[in-house]
Amino acid sequence: MISNQLKTILLLTLLTVLLMGVGSLIAGTIGLTIAFVIALTLNLLSYWFSDKIVLKMYKAKEAPPDHKLHDIVRDVAHMASIPKPKIYLIPDKHANAFATGRNYKHAAVAFTEGILELLDEDELKGVIAHEISHIRNKDILIGTIAGVIAGVFSYLAFFVRFGDEDGRGNIFTMIALAIIAPIIATIIKLAVSRSREFLADETGAKIIRNPVFLANALAKLHAGNKTNKMKLGNEATAHMFILNPFDGSGIMNLLSTHPPVSQRIGRLMGMKT
Repeated sequence: MISNQLKTILLLTLLTVLLMGVGSLIAGTIGLTIAFVIALTLNLLSYWFSDKIVLKMYKAKEAPPDHKLHDIVRDVAHMASIPKPKIYLIPDKHANAFATGRNYKHAAVAFTEGILELLDEDELKGVIAHEISHIRNKDILIGTIAGVIAGVFSYLAFFVRFGDEDGRGNIFTMIALAIIAPIIATIIKLAVSRSREFLADETGAKIIRNPVFLANALAKLHAGNKTNKMKLGNEATAHMFILNPFDGSGIMNLLSTHPPVSQRIGRLMGMKT
């Protein structure tokens, strides 16, 4: 089986190759360069300020110094050999959590009120290990790279729709490049996201030396996700959470930001020794 790290590299390479081919067909080197610079600028701004933006979006407040989460997060971070991230609380009864921040020094893990009520301490430790793994594996950066490349396709599609006013070029080719290529890029980007979720599950289980904690947590979170949707934020941030807070159905896996929970639990239970 291909490792999740290798799968990420292959998917990013595929995105890059697709980008180069489509870019040269649509607008040549100049058009490709312009689109890349625009997408890079927007995504870097998002990457640089992502922690502040998303925490504000979810009305997250830093946890008080005496909160029980500090000790658990500190212990897991120590086992992962990274600095303890800041801890934030989200005023929402939906049970979920996410990690953010462009590097170790600016990392933060946010927890909803709901997840603290739903999970016991062992299950919470499994979730924390998963989020700490995202930080250690530099998934915010990798997601940004995938977002930059996939985002370029939107700008290249703009060149197709508005840059061929003289009607030059094959109609079928133009339609394919303007519509199909961005869809393919999005699917690959989502595949990268799913691959990193599998990797965070695996890494987190190894950090705390117990895959059952996270497996049990995922089962509880999935059940709760079906009946209690997130009231804050929007779907653009769904990929950041340990489970998609806006869709508990599990359908249309190809276009999902997360792997099916059953697969994640199955892989974790398969790690038991």
